[in-house]
Amino acid sequence: MQAHTYEDVLNFVDEENIKFIRLAFFDVFGNQKNIAIMPGELRRAFEVGISFDASAITGFGEEVKSDLFLKPDPTSLSIIPWRPLDGGVCRMFCDICYPDGTPFEKDTRYMLRRAVRTARESGISVNIGPEIEFYVFKLDDKGEQTQEPIDHASYMAVAPADRGENLRRDICFTLLEMGITPEASHHEQGPGQNEVDFRYSDPLTSADNTTMFKWAVRNLADQNGMWADFSPKPLRDAAGNGMHLNMSVKSTDGTDYTDSFMAGIMRHIKEITLFLNPTPKSYERFGQLEAPYYISWSDENRSQLIRIPADPSGGRRIELRSPDPMANPYLAYTLLIYAGLDGISRKMAPERPMNINLYRADPDLTGKLEKLPSHFEEAVQYAVDSEFVRKHVSEECLAAYCHRDR
Repeated sequence: MQAHTYEDVLNFVDEENIKFIRLAFFDVFGNQKNIAIMPGELRRAFEVGISFDASAITGFGEEVKSDLFLKPDPTSLSIIPWRPLDGGVCRMFCDICYPDGTPFEKDTRYMLRRAVRTARESGISVNIGPEIEFYVFKLDDKGEQTQEPIDHASYMAVAPADRGENLRRDICFTLLEMGITPEASHHEQGPGQNEVDFRYSDPLTSADNTTMFKWAVRNLADQNGMWADFSPKPLRDAAGNGMHLNMSVKSTDGTDYTDSFMAGIMRHIKEITLFLNPTPKSYERFGQLEAPYYISWSDENRSQLIRIPADPSGGRRIELRSPDPMANPYLAYTLLIYAGLDGISRKMAPERPMNINLYRADPDLTGKLEKLPSHFEEAVQYAVDSEFVRKHVSEECLAAYCHRDR
């Protein structure tokens, strides 16, 4: 359902017999929050907003003047397919505002809108398509989570070895009902590990779809007696979960800025890794089983931080391989866009490509390469010391990441 106005939403709610409307927003870590309202409250939501206590949301502020308001974005209207169809439930993402209606600058969804606008004003558009990995584990007889994978299948296996096939099918059908089109899905390398890929779209749509995807996966897994784990390293001796980001850069004047955009990301990657890989477990994934460790790039090479995938059509995009699914996509995309724009504005050029397998390379060579932060505390220090981060991330948000529960 594509709505554009309050009236569109009202008509949809009436025609589909919607009884609850979830107004969704996100804390600084990308965790979804929501308040449910009845249809009779929709006009107030659109005109005035629905208030909430910002001091109770991580990174939003303290108790003084803590009232903020949620105003629904009608273009984000979506049915929730796993809820009852008769007397159903729909969801809209919300803009967060101060009582006077001005945008709340610490809302990461608003931050991404602002980054996209800055790029557009510079004649640049960015499209992003994520590839998201997750493990599926069994629940025990009491419904408690276990660390027992649902299968021990291998990369791109098929049923019956692949026991996630039906779940991935249900996920894809559910996403389609929500207006989200997945591009591909398959079993990944780890036991019980799966991947769903999305075609590129504008950054805000991509981030919205990513958060909805994770929510849908967790709900559908739970309904099938399983649980989905998006953490970066669920099993010590198995592949970690990545969230590879495919990014394409276009300019209004036709100039190919891909190299400069990539150079900007590589220039700032150590400073922003805290936000792309926000948990201590994130750093156990680096350097293992196709997860990067060195700050390098190459064509068609999965041992690199960035690879340029082969494209028979002649298109050119970059695939950033370091982020993991625990990242807040709104904040991650924001920082990557600003980093890329910095590379373009400074006319940066990337170092020469490393056309070798870095996992098997001579230590004399790899010892000369810059590395991603090797542990959480190092990533924190890079972020704290970064003028780039402080320019684009609020003090409250940075503090929340630095002191996140370990």
